[in-house]
Amino acid sequence: MFLTISTTGTPERPATDLGFLLHKHPDKAQTFSTSHGTAHVFYPEASAERCTAALLLEVDPVALVRRGKGKGRGGAPDSALAQYVNDRPYAASSLLAVALSSVFKSALRGVCAALPGRAEAPMPLRVEVPALPARGGAELVHKLFGPLGWTSVEVEPVALDEKFPQWGDSRYVQLVLEGELRLADALRQLYILLPVLDDAKHYWVAPDEVDKLLRAGEGWLAEHPEQKLITSRYLSRRWGLTRQAMERLELVRLAETDDLEVEAVDNAVDETTDTEEKPVPLAEQRRDAILEALRGAGASRVLDLGCGQGQLVQALLKDVRFTEIVGVDVSVRALTIAGRRLKLDRMGERQAARVTLLQGSLTYTDKRLAGYDAAVLSEVIEHLDLPRLPALEYAVFGSARPQTVIVTTPNVEYNVRWETLPAGHVRHGDHRFEWTRAEFRAWAGAVAERDGYDVEFVAVGSDDPEVGPPTQMAVFSRNDKTETEKEAKAA
Repeated sequence: MFLTISTTGTPERPATDLGFLLHKHPDKAQTFSTSHGTAHVFYPEASAERCTAALLLEVDPVALVRRGKGKGRGGAPDSALAQYVNDRPYAASSLLAVALSSVFKSALRGVCAALPGRAEAPMPLRVEVPALPARGGAELVHKLFGPLGWTSVEVEPVALDEKFPQWGDSRYVQLVLEGELRLADALRQLYILLPVLDDAKHYWVAPDEVDKLLRAGEGWLAEHPEQKLITSRYLSRRWGLTRQAMERLELVRLAETDDLEVEAVDNAVDETTDTEEKPVPLAEQRRDAILEALRGAGASRVLDLGCGQGQLVQALLKDVRFTEIVGVDVSVRALTIAGRRLKLDRMGERQAARVTLLQGSLTYTDKRLAGYDAAVLSEVIEHLDLPRLPALEYAVFGSARPQTVIVTTPNVEYNVRWETLPAGHVRHGDHRFEWTRAEFRAWAGAVAERDGYDVEFVAVGSDDPEVGPPTQMAVFSRNDKTETEKEAKAA
């Protein structure tokens, strides 16, 4: 990946001042290590009339796969060749944006003790990015950079193959920006808009990305006509984070309009007197009920069957009494997201030894799942076609046979209480069925009797006197007396 920043100067203000502003000496070629390769800073030209600083990032594709995409210890990423053979070593993306923020950290903040006045003033700049992925084409590049003060935004599409012009253009462009801006503003714009144009990030987008976006977007993002698109793409379309960022940007806009501080605008609620309790999300109530049942059973080695994106695994890791946690899911993509959520690639050795992510189907017996204290099937059974449910029952209760099995599933009777749910619809498009309380109890009772378990039922969420709780939970405990009798008959 390659990017250059050039400026021109006069005898009073030589162009080589760029070296002071970037905190990188023009007479030296410097190298910096990053988590995915090596960054080099050097100056192809440095004179009083013209100075150019170049940032070259050498990406290691193997390291990118090993350290990213949620692999880590116990991860289960897709092993497709595309992970190793791709555009990441060549096209500007979030990898280059991260290198930019790391190598030019002080310049991004507009800090220069040697030339403070120069850092605060606009200067003639020319930025060139020879290979930039642009999902949205040249038109989107103009929409993003055009309103930011650049006098010239040149975008030249890169052909798929120059020898075959009939194939058309690729999604890559050559970008040249020219104008008079503060260097810090130009760097901040690049830091945000490079991954926005690529519409992808090489790392997990955590809540702190909202703060990064607002810091780098200070002074320009709140009024940008493409603010919503920039915010959504930068935060990888995570709706909750995008909404949070948009709300904070609106406060900034209102404050700037009235020439006030943001704190003065955001004073509608006195937090010291706000005693209203916010409702606890049902998903959180469900996890709390599961954790309480596991603790009551004295379980320490737990299977999360159908672990999805790893929310329950994450909660289990926070309690040291759970010494071994295994998340199982048929979806590689879900396991990859779970690995990112858990930060497996940055987890310490002791913590990493407690967790494993496995790919597997719950409708087939799996020797890896035998011998555990407990298994959890949280919101899983309703995603199976009913004819396949006996296969899951045997795989869990007949083959793996943990001491405790916890099953949660929606209570269809409660659906009338959801104002946004049309009558007769299930809660999720992938649900194959949703049971009444009587149907769930009948199923659980039959499984318990057949496989040698006792079963108790727990209401999760507000227990409506007419339609019951939104989630119903069954806690199966293996009946050791029945188990002994079975072993005696077999002998």
